[in-house]
Amino acid sequence: MEFLVATAIGLLTATGLYLALRGHSFPVILGTVFLSYAVNLFLFAMGRLAVDKAPIVAEAAPYADPLPQALVLTAIVISFGMTALFVVLALRGYLETGSDRVDTLNDDGNEPEQRTSGGHTT
Repeated sequence: MEFLVATAIGLLTATGLYLALRGHSFPVILGTVFLSYAVNLFLFAMGRLAVDKAPIVAEAAPYADPLPQALVLTAIVISFGMTALFVVLALRGYLETGSDRVDTLNDDGNEPEQRTSGGHTT
């Protein structure tokens, strides 16, 4: 089972890095989402979650460590906020330039032209 979890974390990380290095904004957003999933799985795996253990510490009784769950919940909230920020920035970049490329060159190697809004260029 440990091999499967480690393989899943590695696959999510590799997929996330591949997508994050793409030239368009939507794959970059998906790549960061996959990377956040990999981090969440990594935190769970490092916490060695216990099954059928009490979540509250009693005297000399085995208990489940609540720290990994707290870290993963925090990571989920942060990744949701970062994904929302990336989507807004990608949408703004698309509306400003007319292209969803994250680098400054079009497919033909030229700079993207600025779109006009309200009669003047930005």
